[in-house]
Parts: sequence; C-alpha cells; structure tokens
Amino acid sequence: MTMTTTATTTAATDGLTDRVVLLTGVTGDIGTRYLNAFTRAGAHVVAVDLPSCESEGRRLADEAGATGPGRAVFVGGDITDEADVRRAVDEAVQRFGGLHSVVNNAAVYRTLGGKRALTELTAADWDLVLRVNVVGTWQVIKAAAPHLAASGDGRIVNIASVVSRNGAPGFAHYVASKAAVEGLTRAAARELGADGTTVNTVSPGLVDDAASRELNTSDYLATAAGARAIPRPMLPEDLVGAVLWLAGPAAGFVTGQTLVVDGGGVFV
Repeated sequence: MTMTTTATTTAATDGLTDRVVLLTGVTGDIGTRYLNAFTRAGAHVVAVDLPSCESEGRRLADEAGATGPGRAVFVGGDITDEADVRRAVDEAVQRFGGLHSVVNNAAVYRTLGGKRALTELTAADWDLVLRVNVVGTWQVIKAAAPHLAASGDGRIVNIASVVSRNGAPGFAHYVASKAAVEGLTRAAARELGADGTTVNTVSPGLVDDAASRELNTSDYLATAAGARAIPRPMLPEDLVGAVLWLAGPAAGFVTGQTLVVDGGGVFV
C-alpha cells in the first residue's frame, strides 16, 4: 500500500517545482491539504480566504512555506469582490513572477445552515450560494486567464461535487451551483484552450471533514461510506492526487473534463 501511494503521489507532483499556484478557500480541512501538498511538491502558493480568516490563513501559509520546499503567502480576500481577486492575482505575479495554476476551492458549504427542502429556501439563499460558488469562480478565472496564457501551460482546476449527479436532498441551491461549475468548466475550456490553458473539474464525494460533520449526522456519513465501491470514509487526502495532477504539466492534453473522486459512489 505504501509503495502504491508513494508512486501515485510522485506521478501527481511531477513538474510542480517552481509553479505558481493561486489556491482559494485555503483554511478549510480540504484547502489546507492542498496547500501543504503543493508546497511539499515545490510549488509556490498564493493562498486566499476571507479577511476574517486572516490569522488562521497566515499561520497555515507560514507553516506550509516552512516545510517547503515551495513557499506560500496568504492574501485575505473575497472571491465575489473583483478588486480582491485582482489583488490576489497581482500578488502571485509580483511575488513569484507569474501564475501557472489556479485551484478554485472556495465555496459556500459549511455555512449552508443545514438541510432544507427547496420549498423552504429563499431568493437570498440562492443569491449567496450562486454568487460565491459560480460567479466567484468565474471572477477568479477571468482575472487569472491572461497570466495563465502568458505562462503557456496554464491550468485551472475547479471544484464541484457529486451532488450534481445524485441530487442530494436538502441542498437544492448548492446542487445547482455545483452543476453550474461543471458547465462553466466546459465553456472556459473551449475559450481558453487556444492559449494553452486547460480547465477541468474535480468532483468529490462526501468528504468526512469538519464541514460535512457539521451538516450531516454520523449515520449519514457512515451510510455514504458503505455505499461506495471502496467502502470507507472519504478523507481530504483522497482528493490531493487528482487536484495536483490536473494543476500540473502532466495533464496538458486533458481539458473540459470532470473527474469524480468518490471511491466509486457514482459512476459516470
């Protein structure tokens, strides 16, 4: 098992040394795993999260940079604010000399407030989730695209969810937003491919992390784990290999695709 894991990790991280990565949503369990994996692979990361997370974000970036060999810097910003997004992109270019990869991990999930029937959702609920999960993702792509094109091998990795396929009840607005992310991925792949930029989506299953435990019962998480072809809980680490591979040079002829990482819960 150790040999297989090591080989997979090595393949995913090949060519990441000195790549500059913009990573959003860095302070959650999953985002932190991405941050540490990128710096361990030698990439330099501009880690973005809300200004209210600045203390935690700076700590995480400092720790990731200290264990390196890649470096990391935290930028407080809201992906729904165009000026904040531009500032984060500019930080990557000015501090590290360019931008090669973007991982759009930021999303409204943990703060959804629990499961509610679609008839109980309000327009304000929809506005928030779509504004962050879809429009915010688009704003990051828009700001980063010229710099990714300049690199000649830009990579964009968007994060969706298998809920867009299984229609998980209680989160209709979230389900719709993640389906929209997959559509945005395909549109962006068509438009940016001529510049050498690839755009793909990683679609995780239900991850057993702090956010999911806040929104779901232990029984629900156990049932989801048992329904997989690989019948165990899904951990944040399970996503790292797919994200790093799609963010690196090895995936240069893969674009417009959605890679489901859920242990065989759904097949597409």
